Amino acid sequence: MTIALIGGGVGGLMTALYLTEAGHEVTIYEKSSKLGGRLAFVKNGEYRIDEGPTIVLLPDMFLDLLKKAGVDTTGLRLLRCDPLYSMQFSDGEVYTKYADPIQQQQEIERLFPQDAEGFKQFLTEGKQRFDIGMTSFLTKSFSVKKDFWTFTSIRKLLALKPYQSVSGLMKGYFKDSRLQQAYALQSLYIGGNPYQVPAMYSLVSFSEHEHGVYYLQGGYASLIPLLEKTLRARGVTIHLNSAVETIHLEDGRATGVKTKNGSISHDAVVFNGEMPFLKELLPSVPNRTYIPSSSCYLMYIGVDSKYENRLVHSYLMGPDFKGHMDSVFRTKELPNEPSIYVFNPSVMDDSLAPKGKSVLYILVPVPSGTAIEWENVNDWRERILDRIEENGFPNLRERTEWMEIRTPATAQAEGYFQGGNFGIAPVLGQSGVFRPQAKPTKFNNLYAVGASTHPGGGIPIVMQGAYLTAQTVLNDLTVKGGQPDERQASLPRV
Repeated sequence: MTIALIGGGVGGLMTALYLTEAGHEVTIYEKSSKLGGRLAFVKNGEYRIDEGPTIVLLPDMFLDLLKKAGVDTTGLRLLRCDPLYSMQFSDGEVYTKYADPIQQQQEIERLFPQDAEGFKQFLTEGKQRFDIGMTSFLTKSFSVKKDFWTFTSIRKLLALKPYQSVSGLMKGYFKDSRLQQAYALQSLYIGGNPYQVPAMYSLVSFSEHEHGVYYLQGGYASLIPLLEKTLRARGVTIHLNSAVETIHLEDGRATGVKTKNGSISHDAVVFNGEMPFLKELLPSVPNRTYIPSSSCYLMYIGVDSKYENRLVHSYLMGPDFKGHMDSVFRTKELPNEPSIYVFNPSVMDDSLAPKGKSVLYILVPVPSGTAIEWENVNDWRERILDRIEENGFPNLRERTEWMEIRTPATAQAEGYFQGGNFGIAPVLGQSGVFRPQAKPTKFNNLYAVGASTHPGGGIPIVMQGAYLTAQTVLNDLTVKGGQPDERQASLPRV
């Protein structure tokens, strides 16, 4: 069987690995000059920093999925962040999250004694919800909708409280609004509004405590050369600068693709891209309106020294977090005094900058799909830098040797839906069974993978989605007569 894979993001690469591990021939068509999608480096001379994802969650799942794809992980080194990160609030209070549960409980009792019991309840109930979410939803595909609409599935779904927002759920555990923010903002990791996305996404903040926060030495994007090397060793054909123009259909099934070099026949086609754009390759796909995820204003900075007294991950919270989220998701305006994420990996990794120097990554959640003229927000950017200098990174401007900025306009130009950085938004109508699945259409032999498909965004979750997509492809491969081919290799269970 020959399988075309449109797009070389991490979801596409992992799908190709699973399919080749099962003995199939895969050809990758990537429109850009490199593989990796969101997993890439921004570089300037000896400075190098991750362009997109920075926080490694679910480390055991991450490594297990790589091993099941036949990837040699012995060269990967996951470094545990402890403390996980710090959160500095506008009143000057600093709350630190720790890997050790006893130390975390002490931190809660020190700063928020009235919420000490609520935190214990959050962990206890969070574990129950996580186990339900993992076994019943994250590791299952719902291409066949009746697999979801069962009494058991509905009962388990209701246990995750999808009718409630993440922020609303946190109010049930914490009285202090700062703690509510501290355990709801993780929805932003996947481009969702904490005041809107279903409470099932509280699994992200729970998993930070249960499984830890990690950093992949060398940067998250260093994973891509390893995946590419493994694929090429298996004989996978990789076409770079080769955008697919059309997906061919015949008798209701995908039969190949067309690029600038002509048409190529394949037995199946896997689309690894933004789901709203599938229609551009296949006009007969039914119309569907999608809600984009949030976007990011990103500053990548090379610094002539190191901020040794700062953690790898830190958050500078604005005075009105709810107002910031309203600006991003409701009014679609430039947020006035936003919360800011700062990534400072050089305190853990000397390989990213010249000796004695460092790199920083500054992220501000901003709206996608707007008419904001991002090239004209210099005054706003300077206010952001003022706050960063005043809150732990003194003299940053004069210590800066290099800076590169990426905006929603950059993301949109690179092919991200309405400039959103995380695929489609994780709202209820685009989650679980309502999210595009491994088989996203009625057409046979056409599949999908990526942040915009179930189970959603975040690198380990996208990798899990690749496993589900590959398993769906393998389950559909049949011999003449429609019976499963007993000779067909299948994937090991996750």
